Amino acid sequence: MGKYFGTDGFRGEANVGLTSEHAYKIGKFIGWYYGARKSRKARVVIGKDTRRSSYMFEYALVAGLTSTGGDAYMLHVTTTPSVAYVTRVDNFDCGVMISASHNPFYDNGIKLINSRGEKMEDETIGAIEAYLDGRFDELGLQGDVPEAHREEVGEIVDYASGRNRYIGYLISLAAHSYKNMRVGLDCANGSAWNIARTVFEALGAKTYVINAEPDGVNINRNAGSTHIEGLRRFVIENHLDVGFAYDGDADRCLAVDENGEVVDGDKIIYIFGKQLKKEGKLTGNKVVTTIMSNFGLYKALDDAEIGYEKTSVGDRYVYENMAQNGYCVGGEQSGHIILSKYATTGDGILTSIELMEAMLDNKQKLSRLCAEMTAYPQVLKNVRVSDKRAVLENLNVQTVVAKVSGHLGDKGRVLLRESGTEPVIRVMAEAEEMRDAEISVNEIIEVMKAEGLA
Repeated sequence: MGKYFGTDGFRGEANVGLTSEHAYKIGKFIGWYYGARKSRKARVVIGKDTRRSSYMFEYALVAGLTSTGGDAYMLHVTTTPSVAYVTRVDNFDCGVMISASHNPFYDNGIKLINSRGEKMEDETIGAIEAYLDGRFDELGLQGDVPEAHREEVGEIVDYASGRNRYIGYLISLAAHSYKNMRVGLDCANGSAWNIARTVFEALGAKTYVINAEPDGVNINRNAGSTHIEGLRRFVIENHLDVGFAYDGDADRCLAVDENGEVVDGDKIIYIFGKQLKKEGKLTGNKVVTTIMSNFGLYKALDDAEIGYEKTSVGDRYVYENMAQNGYCVGGEQSGHIILSKYATTGDGILTSIELMEAMLDNKQKLSRLCAEMTAYPQVLKNVRVSDKRAVLENLNVQTVVAKVSGHLGDKGRVLLRESGTEPVIRVMAEAEEMRDAEISVNEIIEVMKAEGLA
């Protein structure tokens, strides 16, 4: 990844790592890059989440965009997947989502989406980074990008209708009425707050909503998919059939069954894989996972005679694998689920609709749909190191990893992974018994320390 942009956009604490000047310059560049550079006007659609700084970044970005002649189409508060949908369907040059997803309110981010509704290509991101650093010569510029004048200055267009059509699209995907279904929604005080209830009530569900009163600073605070304990209690106390929890920009979804048990991304992938296989629609008879998916998922997929791919951590890599191979379902344990027939990105509300469809198709409760998958106990420890690559290449570390893996056999696994943002190695083990996973992780860490690596 680059200097500013990671796997999920340019992210940082507002006015510390990410500033309004960054937003202004990004807007200025894409207005020129997609417009004046090609002797036309750029058309860019923009959405934001509910955190207070999103408005500041939105205004700065739009100022930059229109200053170089681009037209800004405003979706206002909306979800990341809705921006991807509108960008693709309405033929925009690109889309921008202002959000830091599941991070706390004081962080924010700028996510760029290409004209196909996918995460922006590395080549374009590289050009933006060169511009942010003032490396104009690399872009074939003699100086800064030219600003527009007179009637060439860009327009700002209220495009709430685009968000409404996305809501209509979600509703159209349901084949069943949800009448008599008692559904809980945790909107994380984020982007889903004014969309999820609309969708489920339109489909006839008796809808119970929590954390749908955003005030600019409560997004994700003890709410949503990263704090699902609140939804678990809510489902049990209100005797609901199912609950769905989203993150700040609603590209994730975790579910809670009727017993208050969490149904995470791995179990959702398992449910969708089995459902699509049953319908004869599971392309290549495979699902796409990341290396962090639970060992229990793979055991359950083996039993169901469903194949799988493993990618690096990040929904970007899941989507790339799906697109290259034509697979139709993939995702992460965290709840980023991609259904390529319907979307080019993880979509939390779409995921919850498809889970409802699976429940109603099979006339089964959510707990029953994933009953055949048992998640293995997992231990994950983060170890601070001075040289991540040296740890992974150390022969003694490799030896102990091989030894522990051999001991676990086909009843568990170990994994060492570099953090993408910190000087940290993540040491993870899964086993049938928690004690075995703990012992495995500690044994590896002891060797790292003995080698002077941690």
